[in-house]
Amino acid sequence: MRLYPLYLKIEGRRCVVIGGGAVARRKVASLLDYGARVTVVSPELCPNLEERAARGEIELFRRVFDADDLNGATLAIAATSNEQVNRAVLAAGRAAGVWVNVVDVPDLCDFYVPASIRRGPIEIAIGTSGQCPALAKRLRIEIEKAVGPEYEPYAALCGRLRTALKAHVPEAERRASAESEFLDSPALALLAEGKTEEAERVMQTCLSRFYQGGDRKDEL
Repeated sequence: MRLYPLYLKIEGRRCVVIGGGAVARRKVASLLDYGARVTVVSPELCPNLEERAARGEIELFRRVFDADDLNGATLAIAATSNEQVNRAVLAAGRAAGVWVNVVDVPDLCDFYVPASIRRGPIEIAIGTSGQCPALAKRLRIEIEKAVGPEYEPYAALCGRLRTALKAHVPEAERRASAESEFLDSPALALLAEGKTEEAERVMQTCLSRFYQGGDRKDEL
């Protein structure tokens, strides 16, 4: 089965995790990292989730799962070893129109959570249609070596360049040429060497070649 890749905006949205163990802990941490409002449903919790609940970081129902727990949710993750509970979560999700992921059970998933790499605004996701998470993890490690931490400030420079170009260069072709010129510049290599100011100057120089009127530095 071919899967349709997409990125979801879950900031401020209710996401439900069923389970209270180590796997649930990891899923909760990831959802919170992306700004979700997380509800955990489980009779028992690991210490980390107990602490999060005590700090008010998560909503907690300390009991067995009930179908009504998915009301108003965007997605749900079942992180239990109980097949009956997992199937109940999937059935409730289908009835409520909520996407469900049952951890490590591809046949009971509406979506899969890919291995991913984040460098500031850059997100790279690796999926295997739920067939081989270990391979996805291995690929993530390899890609992390190629896409180093310098890509985060590099993306920031690219974003600032684009914003200034959109404000002062009306021709789309000229803007595209400017962005291409910057991407071909040594800015990324300079950032990898820790030469932030030199990379900034490269961006400013590139912008000045295409800028039309005004004080460009005021826009950056």
